Amino acid sequence: QVHVVESGGGLVQPGGSLRLSCAASGSIFSINAMGWYRQAPGKQRELVASMSSEGRTNYADSVKGRFTISSDNAKNTVFLQMNSVKPEDTAVYYCKWVASTTSGWGIPHDYWGQGTQVTVSS
Repeated sequence: QVHVVESGGGLVQPGGSLRLSCAASGSIFSINAMGWYRQAPGKQRELVASMSSEGRTNYADSVKGRFTISSDNAKNTVFLQMNSVKPEDTAVYYCKWVASTTSGWGIPHDYWGQGTQVTVSS
């Protein structure tokens, strides 16, 4: 199986910066894509940023120009750099790996991190 662990969440002031990390481990055969999602109280989970295995990225309109998704492929780690954060960025952030395992016949599945709280407040 694939185990996903997130870190980097916390309290940050408006206009500040935060960097989230998401590391995947286990019997990974190939990675199709990686994404960051967030969910605020009373709202649906939404896509924040995503990256394909080829490096193509896309972002939600609400974070374009402020957030950046990147990866360290050698360490199976994906990052979300959050700059110029706003109170409305407050949410639980989840990372997702779309990957196949060594015993999964090359069929990709979704693997989710446990979530990390980001609170933007003065």
